Amino acid sequence: MSTLTIRLPESTAERLKSLARARGMSVNKLIEELSTQALASFDAETHFRALAAQGDAQQALAILDRLDGR
Repeated sequence: MSTLTIRLPESTAERLKSLARARGMSVNKLIEELSTQALASFDAETHFRALAAQGDAQQALAILDRLDGR
């Protein structure tokens, strides 16, 4: 595990401390969880963008047109 030092506005740091207390965890654990969520979101977006780049827009629109015609 590595150590990372970040600089935050005092108000943000205090709010993170309050949030961690409210959830019954350390600020370290809170930041770890928030980081994991952010990375999962980024990975999903990257994956879907890669899939979209391989897709056929005309075929996708044709499928949507068929669905609208139900």
